[in-house]
Amino acid sequence: QLQASGGGLVQAGDSLRLSCLASGRTFSRYVMAWFRQAPGKEREFVATISWSASSPYYADSVKGRFTISRDNAKNTMYLQMNSLKPEDTAVYYCAAGDRFTVQALNYAYWGQGTQVTVSS
Repeated sequence: QLQASGGGLVQAGDSLRLSCLASGRTFSRYVMAWFRQAPGKEREFVATISWSASSPYYADSVKGRFTISRDNAKNTMYLQMNSLKPEDTAVYYCAAGDRFTVQALNYAYWGQGTQVTVSS
């Protein structure tokens, strides 16, 4: 029901835009978020956005470099990632839930993940 795409291999300083397409139900009223998981590390919060797209919230590690947005008419959420760093390398997951939170356990729906690799 959630399909993430747009990952790839880039160099440090480059940009990527991830997309998350929702299907099977209307996600326009859900809070949506991006999480990421690097090898050997726990899944961590990246950014979240309310159903109205007001007041997006970011992890400190990506604030000022990443921008989360959504187009409810297209049932799609985006993550624009600029000034990428090697430490941004991870599998990025999109998620949807009922609460505006950074806690992964509160998101009921998850995409399959898309790999982002940033070389130095």
